[in-house]
Amino acid sequence: MKTPVSRRALLGAAALLPLATPALAFPDQPIRIVVPWNAGGATDVVTRALATAMAPIVGQPVVVDNRPGANGAVGAQFVAQARPDGHTLFVASAETHAVNPLVYQRLAYDPMADFLPITLFADGPFALVVRSGLGTDTLAAFTALARSRPGALTYASWGIGSTSHLAAARVIQAAGLDMLHVPYTGAAPAYTALVAAQVDAMFMNAGPAESLSKDGRVKVLGIGSSTRVPLLPAVPTLREQGMALDAANWFGLVGPARMPAAAATRIAEASAEALRNPAAQEVFRTQGILPVTGTPDQARAFITADRERWAAVIRPLNLRLD
Repeated sequence: MKTPVSRRALLGAAALLPLATPALAFPDQPIRIVVPWNAGGATDVVTRALATAMAPIVGQPVVVDNRPGANGAVGAQFVAQARPDGHTLFVASAETHAVNPLVYQRLAYDPMADFLPITLFADGPFALVVRSGLGTDTLAAFTALARSRPGALTYASWGIGSTSHLAAARVIQAAGLDMLHVPYTGAAPAYTALVAAQVDAMFMNAGPAESLSKDGRVKVLGIGSSTRVPLLPAVPTLREQGMALDAANWFGLVGPARMPAAAATRIAEASAEALRNPAAQEVFRTQGILPVTGTPDQARAFITADRERWAAVIRPLNLRLD
């Protein structure tokens, strides 16, 4: 299991070592993990794999509860207000804990004050994908085409302020491009528009990128991490092609702010053990997502640093949402 180098430095070299098991009777009832997105998406799929592998480790059922809405805010608010005994957890991501507080003027939760970070469990590098027929097979060719036609090329995302939108904004800023953003209401309609050549490019999860590229419906130009993704081993990273930036999302477990620290450590330990399960690893692989582990302190440090990374992208955009 590997993480991008920049993330590994934040997570710590001991991220894969077993944690000390705290002496407490936890859990003593089923654990609920709230996923703030619809069932069937990459976040949901890998969380369910994690939950299935965790259940025998903690000795209790681990169930996934989908509560989508408001770019993850609906589920986040629900867990922030839940009983802080460690039995109700939340799948945090860059959207919920780094981006939302930077773009929403009124947010019903505080991503740091209302939650106790527990552990990261997944790193999801994005793939830069272009429509079939655009005529660009490399990142260099794509940026050259965009520079030659300022304002003419379009890029899709699964919503304004989404990580898909902001990952593209990172590349546009770094390369000095002028492109038109076309936001959609979700990943599926954005993918459909790209395949139908209604838009020219987008950042998407590596799993769908691999699937859509199999029969030539799209072309994958680069991976937004410091290491190649096993699902797309022939596709170079953006860094290999001279663009020193990452474009990715992450997923982690957090709980209500006042949950016992010992319970958080127990969950982090169980998550790390679950991610060694071959069945869980295979699910992650097919989604193009990398399993990661770490302690509550490492998770807190990573989330804080990630918010600063996204802030550097969002500030020039002057992006504010109601």
